[in-house]
Order: sequence, then C-alpha cells, then structure tokens
Amino acid sequence: MYSLLGWALHLLAIMPWWVIYLHADLLYFVAYYVIGYRKKVVRQNLAECFPDKSAKERKVIEKEFYHHFTDYVAETLKLLHISDDDMRRRMVFHNAGIIEDAFNNGQSIVLYAAHYGNWEWVTSVTLWFNSAAHRDAVQGQVYQPLENEWFDRFFLRLRQRFNTVCISQRVILREMISREREERHLGIGFIADQHPLSNDEGHVLDFLHHPTAFITGPEAIGRKLHCRAAFFDVRKLSRGHYECTLVPLSDDIAAEPHGSVTTRYARLLERRIEAEPAYWLWTHKRWKRPVTFPDGYNKENELEFYTRKKNTPSTSNN
Repeated sequence: MYSLLGWALHLLAIMPWWVIYLHADLLYFVAYYVIGYRKKVVRQNLAECFPDKSAKERKVIEKEFYHHFTDYVAETLKLLHISDDDMRRRMVFHNAGIIEDAFNNGQSIVLYAAHYGNWEWVTSVTLWFNSAAHRDAVQGQVYQPLENEWFDRFFLRLRQRFNTVCISQRVILREMISREREERHLGIGFIADQHPLSNDEGHVLDFLHHPTAFITGPEAIGRKLHCRAAFFDVRKLSRGHYECTLVPLSDDIAAEPHGSVTTRYARLLERRIEAEPAYWLWTHKRWKRPVTFPDGYNKENELEFYTRKKNTPSTSNN
C-alpha cells in the first residue's frame, strides 16, 4: 500500500505547476467544504486571536488560510522533484549570508522558524550562501520523528533535499555539543512556535491575546554554545512564490538577558501574523494546554520582568 502511495506522490511531484495547483484546488474543496478539516479549531483560534475583527473579516481569513494550507501540501510534495533553479525562483532569501558570517566567526547559529508560509521550503536557504566553503559545517533542522516509519522516512527525504540534516529533538543538545567539540559549526533551524513539551515550563508571553508558553530549548542551547540567532521572516508574495529575510536576533545568545531572544522572536512572529494572518497554521491547537502569566508580568515590561525574575535569588524554607 505504501509503495503504491509513494509512486502516486512521485507521479504528482513530476507534474507541471498548473497540475500541482489543480490538485491543490481539489484538495481545498474537499478539506473545506466536504470534511471541514479542523474547521472548528480554525474558527475558535481566529475568533480568540482577532477579537476586533468582524465575523465576515475572519471568514475571509479562514477561506484564504485553507487555500494556502492546501497549496502548502502540494508545494511540499513538489520537493520530491523540484530543481535548485526553480526553488531559487520560488523561495527568495535575503540576508542569508548571516549564516556564513557566523561560520566565518567560529560560531554556530540558531535559526528560529515558525509554521508560517511554507516552512518546508526554508530548508532551501543553503542555496543562498556559499555552503561549499563550509563543508565541515552542519546545516539542518530539529524535527520530531513520526510514529509511522514510512511517513517518517518520506518526510526526512523531503526535509533533507537541499543538503541538510534532520536531528531528532531528543538528541539535539548532545549532537550540537559533539559537533562543536569536533569544531564543526552548525546552522540549525527550530520550529519554535509549538507548545513546549510537558517537561519544559516554557517562556510565557502575551501572544495574540493569549498567555502563551514558548519553548526555551533553542535559546538554552544557543546560550550554552555561544551561538548567534536569527529569525526566518517569511512573506508569501503570490501562489508558489515566497521571500524570506533572515532577521538577526543576537550576535551571542550567552551575552543576552535570559528570555530576551525568545521574546524578540515571538514579537517578530506576532507582527508577521497580524499583518498577514492567513499564512499561519491555524489548524494547530496551539493553546490546548492553558498557561497563566507569572505574577507581575505585562506585555510592556516583559523584557525587564524576565531579566529581573532570573536575577532574583530564590528563597527556601529552613
């Protein structure tokens, strides 16, 4: 069964773009009008994140999101057979040299990404700087292995299409330390808009009108290894065409106040979502595990609040 599915996906991937998007339109009709894929989740998320918008305005965003989401699925499959030249035309990067600058400076770099635009295509950033000059460097992304072995291998193939590697989130710290000891610097992408794992309290911020816990792992790893940090700021220009600007977050995470890099990332992402909301992954149950703001927190003083909180000595009972 999986063999037949694999052949079908490969056959679709070699088709011209107009055929690819014809299938995406069909998928949109089925997902939105026939099965209503997670429509309740999408509507609740949009209502809570944009309380000032009318129901009509949110409905426009909702439909535009489903059109984009089905395009994303089709575009991701196209990675099986897309050429480097076509990828460069369709995913244009600005300031990608920041990765090479980090390597030249003897540093690794933590790259913050999100479920925005086409996040599978951002791995093509390796086409936009002289990666051949840094053959010993490791360029890749952190991923969560899928339970289904066939789909896990399939997505690994897609995500390693542009000479990148995928490192399981379970071993990322150990892997990065090991590579650094070998003097092999890393450019590692983290999809950092997911809710934290149960063993991570997270960094709680006011994000899209919700108390939201952001994962702290990327900043903690970057602090330990004195990494640089940057944000993949993606914009959708038209169907099948994106641009991505690498926005610097820090020249050395270890020199920053605790939580500051995560906070800058969250604010840049929030600004992007508010400007063009249809291209974020609204089917994701981002707030399924509710959190509360720490005492004394507010959005205006968040950087100072977390710096002060980190520097306040804890007390214990004698």
